[in-house]
Amino acid sequence: MQRIATLDDVSRGLDALCRIDPRLTAVRAMAGEVPLRLSEPGFRSLASIMISQQVSRASADAIFGRLTGLLNPLTPRAVLDASEVIFREAGLSRPKQRGLIAAAQATVDGLDLHHLCRMDAPKAMALLTAVSGIGPWTAQVYLLFSAGHPDIFPERDVALQSAVGHALGIEPRPGHKELGLLAESWSPWRGVASRLFWAYYRETRGRDAAPLTETAKKQ
Repeated sequence: MQRIATLDDVSRGLDALCRIDPRLTAVRAMAGEVPLRLSEPGFRSLASIMISQQVSRASADAIFGRLTGLLNPLTPRAVLDASEVIFREAGLSRPKQRGLIAAAQATVDGLDLHHLCRMDAPKAMALLTAVSGIGPWTAQVYLLFSAGHPDIFPERDVALQSAVGHALGIEPRPGHKELGLLAESWSPWRGVASRLFWAYYRETRGRDAAPLTETAKKQ
């Protein structure tokens, strides 16, 4: 697997995507800067992504900031030892509390989040989604931004559905099954295509909807 590890990798992927699908040339022009958004593999990165599920980017930033202020360092053991009061103060919903605790327990029990990043996507996805509270979207985003996987497209992401629909004139916007089929044509660079359409969403909607990742704000 050729990891997406630098901005040069992103640029090379964008060039390839525009050759594969000439419609993306205009999308690239509109998108402006397409960030790398690469984060360090591990529990902290996974936790930031889990917190991003089904909330706005601003809310995810705020919740993660409070949680890391209360649990510093944010480790699996710290999560397992934390009281419910800590989670409430951070603003975590009950389902997210349960998911974060399940992920922490799985890590303590031997789930190697670093080794996952060296696996093929299907096997890594299966191991991640076997943990209660980690669905396909969370697993895909972790592999995109922590493993730098080049060929994953989180088709369940509403912002990506909206961005692709707007950019390619698809009305109503594609659902996850339709988007997944469409994204297959962008293989083996679907990981860069996802970054491209999150950037397009940012430029056309005026807000960043890409999932929170540990180092995303620095890249």
